[in-house]
Amino acid sequence: MKKKILILSGGYSKEREISLLTSKAVEKELKKSKKYKTIVYEPKGNFVNDLRRLKPDIVFNALHGRYGEDGYVQSILESEKIKYTHSGVKASSIAIDKELSKKLFVKNRILTPKYFKFIFNESKLDKSLVSKINTKLGFPVVVKPFNEGSSVGVYICNKKNILKILKKLNEHKEIMFEKYIPGREIQVAILGKKKLGAIELKPKRQFYDYKAKYDKKANTEHIIPVLINKSKLKEVLKIAYKAHHLVGCKGVTRSDFRYYNNKFFLLEINTQPGMTELSLVPEIARFNKISFIELLEWIINDASTNR
Repeated sequence: MKKKILILSGGYSKEREISLLTSKAVEKELKKSKKYKTIVYEPKGNFVNDLRRLKPDIVFNALHGRYGEDGYVQSILESEKIKYTHSGVKASSIAIDKELSKKLFVKNRILTPKYFKFIFNESKLDKSLVSKINTKLGFPVVVKPFNEGSSVGVYICNKKNILKILKKLNEHKEIMFEKYIPGREIQVAILGKKKLGAIELKPKRQFYDYKAKYDKKANTEHIIPVLINKSKLKEVLKIAYKAHHLVGCKGVTRSDFRYYNNKFFLLEINTQPGMTELSLVPEIARFNKISFIELLEWIINDASTNR
């Protein structure tokens, strides 16, 4: 009997378009197998009733960003006792919260760039803020919302453009200023208890932003294997593995690093990495002789409740 797989797609976050691409790629691949009956479903107001009506064996969570990656949809699936993929409620809510996850990294001696929090309605956008940033972190500085993924709303700012860019971000209410770390962009995939591998990115743009990630025309260079010595590769895999388990993640994650002055700085951990044709986790898996269908089947077989 075929397993009924409900693929959650789209959603309400700013990463909706990426979720649609991920769910499309997942459905296309699973349809090649005779083991599964796939339904692509976009959660709306009747989500709980639809879950009860559709009665899926497993929910493949292909949502990205808010509601899909922050513990919200996971809590519904737990309450309905439906098996689902990727991380559970607690790990998802920690990983998407950049401040909470950073505090956990620091406490456990994982290097991460210095930062401070900024709340829009408690502070003024003026020269004193520019001076504070310069004293605490220096310029250029990274500005990012607390609860978005895929580099949504992330900017590298200088003294001249910082106030102008901040005006674009006041819808977020609070943001993070983070010390800019130059160097190499290295990302690591973890699959359960397996250190899957690493990849280096050389964007043609200022950094590996939303466009560099998802637009073929951005021509981001993907380098695999990463050209670092074996001990350093082992080190970054170990850090990603440690972060995955510290946060309490399940299934697959992707950790984003900057490599500078022989040190790895963990920027964030992603509990819902993309599965599009340009996505990094399938590429890392492929390099390690794990096909896309094998990767998806591992994720499906790992699905459970109480995550």
